[in-house]
Amino acid sequence: MFRAATLLHRSLARIPRVSHSIASAGLQRTFTQSMARLHGHLHKAKPGEELKITFISKDGLQQTFEVAEGDNILDIAQAHNLEMEGACGGSCACSTCHVIVDPEFYDEIPEPDDDENDMLDLAFGLTETSRLGCQVKMTKDLDGIRIALPAMTRNLQSKDFN
Repeated sequence: MFRAATLLHRSLARIPRVSHSIASAGLQRTFTQSMARLHGHLHKAKPGEELKITFISKDGLQQTFEVAEGDNILDIAQAHNLEMEGACGGSCACSTCHVIVDPEFYDEIPEPDDDENDMLDLAFGLTETSRLGCQVKMTKDLDGIRIALPAMTRNLQSKDFN
């Protein structure tokens, strides 16, 4: 693992740093571009410990993925390029990761807290099994869970109420 990280770091270090100057009316602005950063929230499941999750798109397309315990639904969806915005970055400050949980699995998920309930009140197409994807972490009890993506989401922010 260390060797792979070192090789990745070396290859990223070869990306040139670019600087541009613009002279206008005696002023100079400098623009720089730094190295690319790699982000990833998903864990690699240990062999034999993979959990399955199935997403159902608004068009009825079903896609099943193997994931690790502890990954949340928002991160899983985004890692597989599914239509889930997550405008707040998973901080429970919007409702754009609203999902509809299969009733068979809903009671296996811990109850939503007050913050999540407040955001769910803003969600489009709220159901009795609605949750925010950023707040639901995969556990062994959720192996095989089916998640429906709503027809649309609503991105309301505090500035919308001023």
